[in-house]
Amino acid sequence: MWNPMRTVCARVRIDGMLRTVLDRADVPVKRVISRLKVMAGLDTSETRLPQDGRIGLRYGGRDIDVRMSTLPGHFGERVVLRVLDRHSGLLPLDALGLAEAQEAALRRLADRPDGIVLATGPTGSGKTTTLYSLLQLADHGRRNIVTVEDPIEYHMPGISQTQTNAEIGMTFAAGLRATLRQDPDVILVGEIRDHETAEVAAQASLTGHLVFSSLHANGSVAAVTRLRDLGLDNYLIAATLRGILAQRLLRVLCRECAEETAPDVATTTLFESSNLAPPSTVWTSKGCENCDDTGFDGRQGVFEIVEIGEDIAAAIGDNASEQQLKALAVPKSGTLLAEGLKLVASGRTSVEEVRRVLGDV
Repeated sequence: MWNPMRTVCARVRIDGMLRTVLDRADVPVKRVISRLKVMAGLDTSETRLPQDGRIGLRYGGRDIDVRMSTLPGHFGERVVLRVLDRHSGLLPLDALGLAEAQEAALRRLADRPDGIVLATGPTGSGKTTTLYSLLQLADHGRRNIVTVEDPIEYHMPGISQTQTNAEIGMTFAAGLRATLRQDPDVILVGEIRDHETAEVAAQASLTGHLVFSSLHANGSVAAVTRLRDLGLDNYLIAATLRGILAQRLLRVLCRECAEETAPDVATTTLFESSNLAPPSTVWTSKGCENCDDTGFDGRQGVFEIVEIGEDIAAAIGDNASEQQLKALAVPKSGTLLAEGLKLVASGRTSVEEVRRVLGDV
């Protein structure tokens, strides 16, 4: 008889999608969870409350940081492990999948002496990787660069990295205030998530610092609305915001099983609605051994970049709506959807993948 309390189901997220790698009923579930808790320094006797911890490992000569989270459930505890390899994953700007004009825009933003540059998108969309790529553009010899993160995801030589710890009062806002006394030129704040952090970041930019940070928002100009929700005044947003980068990750088609096909009417309409010429062929994939029958192999970033010029800053100061700002700042051919469709036209991904990640509008 199947007993869910004695069954271990392990799933691994590959290219953003979960795959089952273990589903067995002969594994001592409680012993496995207890062993993980011991490794993470958690209370093995407490099964009623959520717990968070970390496991430090060394693999192949590299330090691996595993973040562990437990959550009580109906059939026992649920465990999620997040693996952070701080010595890999750093990418140069030209390896992110940016268009030439987008790369030039980010280089201009990275060269600015002050202001706030934001990366927006959902969890797991690659915001931190992009911000680190921007940090690599900075002259480490001439500029003092400091980061405040939770957690420190990558080790970078030549910069000072600080880990937050909310339990002892070391929040993003507290860490940001402390870095301002370290004579920084460039500051990376892991995330702006409350009014205090947003306020301190704005004040830092006004006093001659370049601030990089991430923000949870659905699009580029949606970041303005989010900053307003956090309590920043319009004039302060207009005076400090220099650029916004919205991004998502699209799965790349497996080249071993990709097939050409003619676009249907819905696909043609989708291209035309984004002011793009419909391609004569699009690509799909049926799956093979090379891609574990998924049809995809790896992921690529898709980006929507807005540089805040005088006209957009004036509109923000006049309390323009998100729709008005988008019409002013983002042409239809430069939206996230349009950039995803450009990858479809080049054969890098499928229309179905674009719709799954970005929708139809």
